[in-house]
Amino acid sequence: MKPFVFKEFTVHQDRCAMKVGTDGVLLGAWTSLEHQPYSILDIGAGTGLIALQMAQRSPAELIDAIELDEAAYEQCVANFEASPWSDRLFCYHAGLDEFVDEIDNQYDLIVSNPPFYSENVSSGDASRDQARQNSSLPFDELIEGAAKLLSDTGVFSVIVPFKEEKGFVAMAKESGLFANRITRVKGNPKANFKRSLLEFGCSETNTLVDELIIETERHQYTEQYIDLTKSFYLKMQQ
Repeated sequence: MKPFVFKEFTVHQDRCAMKVGTDGVLLGAWTSLEHQPYSILDIGAGTGLIALQMAQRSPAELIDAIELDEAAYEQCVANFEASPWSDRLFCYHAGLDEFVDEIDNQYDLIVSNPPFYSENVSSGDASRDQARQNSSLPFDELIEGAAKLLSDTGVFSVIVPFKEEKGFVAMAKESGLFANRITRVKGNPKANFKRSLLEFGCSETNTLVDELIIETERHQYTEQYIDLTKSFYLKMQQ
């Protein structure tokens, strides 16, 4: 399995069930840093991709990640250590529930590309199935953990399947997290929405809703998508 080479860092992924994909890159590029977070947490870090994107985009002093799967955790640590920002990146080998119980810190920004498939799907690869099924990190547990770990002025940023958006937003509201911004993503102009990028805060505001189309046709990327991802992808030029 080849490493994924970005403009400013490289992600080795041979030991990770979930490889580098569009969802993670999108979330890491889309997440707002306007509130200038001092501390950032990536929940369910996998390869460490999103935490690495945060390190590239932000001067945040403290960028923590948590990863339960042992092989993914070891790979994430190696990717952090090989990056230009190794002094600011730290990965914990833990599940979210034990992390919440043990950590007193609150974070100014929490990001997560959580497992999606609530149906029991089997690819024949147990670690990949676990990484993809939200039984290993249910949405309610993710929201509850984020609500406890987020500072009062903090931002929680996540990507979910479009069909889960409404339920996720409602569940977050019950935990005191309100949707500030929603971007609905589709692969091309004729496709249905596939993903929702969601940003939450602790106070209720009008939700800004927009959409993002990735391609006009195969490998013809939209200007909006190029603008968002060109700091990361080697071949992405205007």
